[in-house]
Amino acid sequence: MFGTILIGLTILFMAANLWFFFTGRKFHKSNFHPPLFQKLFYSLIGITIGFAVLYYLLGMQSVVIRLSTPEGKAGAHDFWDYLYFSGTTMMSVGYGDLVPVGSARFFSLVQAAIGLLLPTAYFAKIMTSDKEHGHVEQEEAYESDEPKN
Repeated sequence: MFGTILIGLTILFMAANLWFFFTGRKFHKSNFHPPLFQKLFYSLIGITIGFAVLYYLLGMQSVVIRLSTPEGKAGAHDFWDYLYFSGTTMMSVGYGDLVPVGSARFFSLVQAAIGLLLPTAYFAKIMTSDKEHGHVEQEEAYESDEPKN
């Protein structure tokens, strides 16, 4: 009972922090762009679920994940296990408790690449759009103040 209350309070605390972060407060020289962040977030969620479905369908034909044990037992053919594997692969966590085998090895590499490159593209987009709207970095401003020879 006490543990359940602590878990509930912890989730409430995390939700309050997320709400505070996303409530539209303006910070000096903030590069945060809520619509673009939401697009990234929902894209990552959708791609993660899509790969979980792909692993599930591949798992109907043969074993695609094994437990990382000396025996190498086949992982359970359960959608939640595939979703867990997909999430840890997408976020580049890779705990190592589940190991892809067969065709899932290729798809897990593709998914890991997407999980790395998509957020990178997000940050690159934010940094370039900031400069397009007339904001310049301090170093560029200092360079323009120097007399030209």
